Amino acid sequence: MKIHDDHLYHGAALIQIAEHKRFTAINSLKVGRDVSRVAYCVNDNIAVYLKYATKPQGKFNEYTFTFNKDHITDLQKIHSKNEKAFIALVCVKDRQICCLSYEEFLRLQKAREDDAGKREDSLSVLVVAPPGKSLRVYVNAAGVKKMSVGKIILPRNRFPDVLFDL
Repeated sequence: MKIHDDHLYHGAALIQIAEHKRFTAINSLKVGRDVSRVAYCVNDNIAVYLKYATKPQGKFNEYTFTFNKDHITDLQKIHSKNEKAFIALVCVKDRQICCLSYEEFLRLQKAREDDAGKREDSLSVLVVAPPGKSLRVYVNAAGVKKMSVGKIILPRNRFPDVLFDL
């Protein structure tokens, strides 16, 4: 069987989850009637949606994670059916996993929407991993270069513990 990139990069996150002391099970997650290739159910009540970016881009060394309309709809469905929902963003070159709760993702989406003055069909979430510092997660301001909105600072060691926190 051929190994796809998502197998490799999602596997990095899934192994860390499986090695956690509170881990008991991991299964594929259904979104609607289909089994998702990017979402998993951990311990029967935690949904994890995975995306990866292989290397940072541009002047600001940002990993870009684009959520199109279908991704956003899938996340809404996942959140509505699961007690806890998270988005794990695998930053391959820096070997970091940036984990957002669904509520944090919604804050980023709202920050962009408020700045743009409208809801958009897609959302690009940017992650920066400065050496020796916490991860920076944000969205770009609408129509303005070099300006971000909705910045969230997350510790590098947040994942996978945040999944299992009560």
